[in-house]
Amino acid sequence: MASTRQLRFESPSFAKRIKGMLGVDFYRLFHTPMFYIFLLIAALIPAMILGTSGMEDPQTGMATPALYTNTWNIIAADTPLYVVSEIGEYANMNMVFIFGGIMVSIFIGHDYKSGYVKQLFTTHAKKQDYMISKTLVSAFAMVGMCVTYLIGSIVAGLLTGASFDVSIGSLLCAILGKMIMSLGWASLYTFLNVIFRRYFGISIASSFFFGTGILIIGAAAILGNSSILNIFLYGSSVYACLSANLLTVLTCLVCSVVWAVVYNVLGTFVLSRCDVY
Repeated sequence: MASTRQLRFESPSFAKRIKGMLGVDFYRLFHTPMFYIFLLIAALIPAMILGTSGMEDPQTGMATPALYTNTWNIIAADTPLYVVSEIGEYANMNMVFIFGGIMVSIFIGHDYKSGYVKQLFTTHAKKQDYMISKTLVSAFAMVGMCVTYLIGSIVAGLLTGASFDVSIGSLLCAILGKMIMSLGWASLYTFLNVIFRRYFGISIASSFFFGTGILIIGAAAILGNSSILNIFLYGSSVYACLSANLLTVLTCLVCSVVWAVVYNVLGTFVLSRCDVY
């Protein structure tokens, strides 16, 4: 009796699948001019904030009041500021999350416009892997924007002669907290772009809308500067201020990871129930 052999085809492990997708997504990110353009934009934002404030008005001859006299206020507010009375108070590293959302929209939007997603999901890729990979790569990109924003802030402070007085420990906690929040924001933007995958304009508008934290600002207008707002992305991003400590960093980490899990689960559900093309 002839023996028969049964061929077993085992699907790649989760780690191998994610490694493969991350490799492709990072390659595409590093070979996309858009990524470097947004890094440059992040670096120029603090220079524009400090460089344009305090300038002489050519019509009146009077200098406009400086928005900030301390360089590090371009990074974060002195204390958690959930409600802003003027737009200038929002001019800190949190703006990276707005421009980062636009960048993520363009990055993911290109997947659908180029037909990459159709090719991807007709081969072997799982929806969950797509969500995780896009979230991690987008978070990396926003951390990069935070770094160039920090460099731009230091250069702008040196050129304008602004003060550098600060508690080093609190400053480091504030910067680290905001970088950690990139994971939560990236997961939100990935989820939004999965929902509005066929409507590029709406995906960008929604990313901008949520990135400004308007909903939390509205809630804070009613609740006041309540620490309960720290459970939301915008709240924890604001909580990372120049009076931050290790508890602040931990709060940002927990908030960012929890929302990343929530949005990845929701995004995977949407992709599994709908036509992804």
